[in-house]
Amino acid sequence: MGYKLLLFDLDDTLLDFGANETESLNRLFGQYGHAVSDELLQAYHAVNKQLWGAYENGTIALDAVLNSRFSETMLRLGNVVDGIEWENQYRELLGGGDQLPMEGALEVCRRLSETHRLFVVTNGITRTQIKRLKQSGLHDYFEAIFDSQSIGHQKPSRLFFDYVAANIRDFAIEDALVIGDSLNTDIKGGLQFGLHTCWINRKGQSSPPDIRSTYTIASLTELYAICEAGH
Repeated sequence: MGYKLLLFDLDDTLLDFGANETESLNRLFGQYGHAVSDELLQAYHAVNKQLWGAYENGTIALDAVLNSRFSETMLRLGNVVDGIEWENQYRELLGGGDQLPMEGALEVCRRLSETHRLFVVTNGITRTQIKRLKQSGLHDYFEAIFDSQSIGHQKPSRLFFDYVAANIRDFAIEDALVIGDSLNTDIKGGLQFGLHTCWINRKGQSSPPDIRSTYTIASLTELYAICEAGH
């Protein structure tokens, strides 16, 4: 049967985070009386990307990302806001918005869960990610959900994968496959730990020479050939 343990990233791997994020940001800014403009969204995405990058590199704490991204964004535009209040509201909107599975996600997880043990490995917030999984209909296919907030470390850190390996019954490196859309977190983290990886490359991007995934696929349904045929 090949791999026995499938470690799935969540956002933009199984759930369409982009659509949920856009909807939630539009509602958030509107609630606080700010018209959503290209300038506003560009400022937010630039700040958010910088902060998450620092978090994934281990230079700042998760709370620093969450509690400052909106205050820093609005400060760039000349407004002072309560970053913690905005973040709390955003979390509610994310968890309550439409949780759209990526194409094929529900059927792939259903089918693979019949022959494999499935786990979520995500750089996310515990309560939000669990809620989103339940609303999407994916939750019950997974044996456990490992998130960076609960673990205290984040992908691609080896400490994140140390925790995952230690908390999966009968874990063996040769049995596990990391599946995700991010080269810098999912694939890099898995490879550094000695795991086989599967990069979901829906946009046909090129990978740097120092990050070579074991497999590269364009759609989730291609997992059948990898997971059911052995390795």
